[in-house]
Amino acid sequence: MNPQFWWYVARAAGIVGWLFLTAAVLWGIFLSTDLFPAHRRPAWLLDLHRALGGLAMFTIAIHLGALVADNFIHFTLADVTIPFVSDWKTWQVALGVFAMWGVVVVEGTSLAMKHLPRRVWRGIHVTSYATFLLASLHGTFAGTDATNSLYIATSVSTTVALVAAVVYRVTHRRGARLATTKKPTPQRTAQ
Repeated sequence: MNPQFWWYVARAAGIVGWLFLTAAVLWGIFLSTDLFPAHRRPAWLLDLHRALGGLAMFTIAIHLGALVADNFIHFTLADVTIPFVSDWKTWQVALGVFAMWGVVVVEGTSLAMKHLPRRVWRGIHVTSYATFLLASLHGTFAGTDATNSLYIATSVSTTVALVAAVVYRVTHRRGARLATTKKPTPQRTAQ
């Protein structure tokens, strides 16, 4: 076996996990806007959002497992699960640890959504924006592929897409909210 096998697996799984996280956040933003009105939204659209989040968690678990299995830097389980424990790029790795826990919390509360007050679930779910930011910063500062032109192009394009989606959500959600909260005024008829 190639001695760098686990290192390649860790790098690939980290990037793919970040892309799944990006796709889950983007899809969630679009689902919360008037782009897909609730009365015309097929169930598979929400299922796709949930599947993307699950795939992000799965590939992040592979990323962490491969880092622990790799012999070059010698990460321990504590290094990849507890912030600021790693001796290698301490704060850069901590960004990834915080992002990983963010994904776990968002996914866990999504699975328990029926047992949580809607406001609590929504407040926790909004942290997915910070999770995306932390994961992106982790990849940029701790990732060894951060100088690769394809990685840079992907980082810039996903960040621009996410910012555009947030702007779309803010500008289109308000109109939808006003339309649903505004009560029709009764019409007077001439007698």
